[in-house]
Order: sequence, then structure tokens, then C-alpha cells
Amino acid sequence: QPELDHNTRSLGTRPFVPPPLQPPTETKLLVKMERVLPEWSHAVFGKAIDFVYSYGDMAESTVVLVPKFVDTWVQNLAETAGQDVETVEFTLGIFLCYPLGLIMHMLPYGKLKHLFSFLLGAFLLQFTIGKQWVHLMISSLACYLMFAVLPPKVYKTAVPVFMMLYMTLGHLHRQYINYLGYDLDFTGPQMVLTIKLYSMAYNMYDGYLIKTGNPDRAAKKCAPFAIESLPGIVEYLGYTFCFATALTGPGYEFKSYAAACDGSLLYKDGKPRGNIPSNFMPTLKPFLVGLTCMIVFVVGGAQFPLLDPSDPQNATPVLLTEEFLANPWYYRYAYQWVALFVVRQKYYFAWKCAEGANNIWYAGFEGFDDNGKVIGWDGACNVKIPAFELAPNVKTLSAMWNMKTANWLSRYVYIRTGGAPPPPYR
Repeated sequence: QPELDHNTRSLGTRPFVPPPLQPPTETKLLVKMERVLPEWSHAVFGKAIDFVYSYGDMAESTVVLVPKFVDTWVQNLAETAGQDVETVEFTLGIFLCYPLGLIMHMLPYGKLKHLFSFLLGAFLLQFTIGKQWVHLMISSLACYLMFAVLPPKVYKTAVPVFMMLYMTLGHLHRQYINYLGYDLDFTGPQMVLTIKLYSMAYNMYDGYLIKTGNPDRAAKKCAPFAIESLPGIVEYLGYTFCFATALTGPGYEFKSYAAACDGSLLYKDGKPRGNIPSNFMPTLKPFLVGLTCMIVFVVGGAQFPLLDPSDPQNATPVLLTEEFLANPWYYRYAYQWVALFVVRQKYYFAWKCAEGANNIWYAGFEGFDDNGKVIGWDGACNVKIPAFELAPNVKTLSAMWNMKTANWLSRYVYIRTGGAPPPPYR
């Protein structure tokens, strides 16, 4: 297994050597990948990984937006706080979205907003995942090329397949080098990008069908998000690398992003579409909720751990130790319930902070209805915590968790594959 730091987790400079086969022990309950795959496969995978790793120095040269002294400062901060560098970088990246969002709000409408969104999104990715940010740049440019040269009927399938395959290979690589472990690598942002470009492929296809006067039922249903022509490269990269969504999402549609950047969300023909609401509380409330969730996660995680804090990836999980299993069933049930509630707080923290960072520049504002009344502020909302925690049924539970991913599955997977009864969308 290669030695990996926060800048060389996926693109390294040293040859990949598969870890030796080892018999399982009582303290290592995880089934290792080298015991799952046939032995001959390691040579194949090793050569493939070596090929990718050979471009590590080239990828490193693209990390130009983060000064070296920033890395040194973060490493010192992580040592002082007793946390790993990746966690500190990711947390700081989330909080940085707020001052960046304030600057975004103050910039004039137009290309400057798109350029700022792209550059600062690229900065956050380089800051948090180092050279691995090139994965998102490569896949973004590859999809833009497909949008530019392929017919709509082709790219509406080619782009989703390419993005799903790229993301899957990233996950398989991580599982191969750290089976059932956890690494804060590019696959998280890559999943957000997959949702964005998968959706955009169908948005552009819908725009083509509407423009030619032959929309199908799915295109009519998703008409508010249809894109009639390929955006410019600056607008496109501003969307794919948007600083407010690059790290944790949510992956909302291009039309929503563009409307917040060009002013059409709030104005029409130079006049307000309605009484523009203040963004103060829609920004402050998610931030405070997210901050509270982070505190609950840090404090509660220490009191109710699920994994052994001394060696979470290898040692026996707390719930499977002989000491824990010796407790009465009701104690074990209550402990697990509280521990899982605490684990969910890290997702609430990330999603709620992202929601506020979008609302500060009105990207989360849903606009006005035909009568000029405010629709709401759920454009960047990815979870409704009370509704999820107190959900009376599975339908409500799934609808209130990771909401933008649910929208993507509904609009661009389910109804596009003939899954909506009746009649099927074909």
C-alpha cells in the first residue's frame, strides 16, 4: 500500500505495491480487499494505479492557488487542536464559504460572478484535497467537450455514463487501497459534480427538444430547468466549481445557479420581480444550526463512539466488544440510537452550512410566483432536520434526507428510465 498524505492520496509518485496477504485476527474484523479479489488481479490493478500515479508531479504543479505557508499554518493548527489535517482543512473550507458568499453577493451581476465562483471553488478544492482537484477539472472539461461536439441524443447518455464511470473508478480505487476504511479524498466532491453534470446533460437535451418543438413528457415536466444552448466556458466552470457547493453540495440545476449570477432571479427588465426579502435570517439560521450540530458531533462522538477511538479502522468496533455485549439489550439499543444520532450531526453540519453559504448570495432563494410573492428559501436546502428525525414513515424519511440527490434521482434517473407509473416516460 502506498504511503499517502493529503496531497498524494490518489495521484502519487511512488510505485503501487499491493499489501501482503495476512490472516485475519480478532482485532481486525474488516475483510481486506486482498482476500476478496483473486491474486492475479493485483498485478492488473497495480499497473493501472501506477499509470495514474505517474502523473502525480504534473498534477502537483496545478496546485497554484494555495500558498505553501497556508499548508504549514493548517498543519500547526491541526496539531494544536489534536485533529488530522484533512478534517481541519475541510472544516475551514466550509466556514470560508461564508465570507466568500458575502463577496459573491457584492459583485456585479454577470461574468465576474461566474469567474469568482470558479476560481474560489478551485481554491477550496486545492486547499482541501490538494492535487486531487484535477479529477474534477478533467471530468468537467471532458463533459464540456462532449456537450460541444456530440449531438444532443448522444451526449444525454454519454455524459451521465462517463461521470458515473469516473466516480465509480474513484470509489473502487479508494476501496482497493483502504478497504472499508475512510479517506477524505476527491470522491466526495466528485459525487456532487456527477449530479450536476448528469442533470445538465438532460437539461440541455430537454432544451433541444423544446427548441425543436418536440418535447417528451419528461422534458415538459423538467421544462423550468431546460437549457437551450451550451453556456460559455466561464459560466460552465463557475457552475461546476461553484465554491458554495463544491465541497458538500447540494447539486442543484444550472438554471438556478445562472439566475442567481445574472440577476434574473430577482429582477426582470431592470425592475424587481417582487418585494426582495432580506437574506440575513436565511443565512444566519442555517449557520447557527450547522455550528450547533458540529458541537454535538464533537462532544457526543467522544461520549458515544461507535468505533474504537484509538484505532477506528482496524480495532473491534465498540458495539462488538465483549464488554459492550455484556450490557442489557435496552442499554445497547439506547446507546446505538444516541450514537447514530450523533453521527448524523456531521452531515447536518455540512449541509446546513452549505445552505447558508448559498443563501447569502440568493442562490438558495426560490424566487417569486406569478403574483410577486416569495416562494421560499429551499433552493439549497438538503435536509430538514426535525422532519427527518420525527418522520412518521419511510417516504417522509427519505424525502427529507439528502433532498437534492432525491430530486436528481427523481428527475434525471427515475422518470428518464420509464419508472414513473402510469404511463411510463419513454
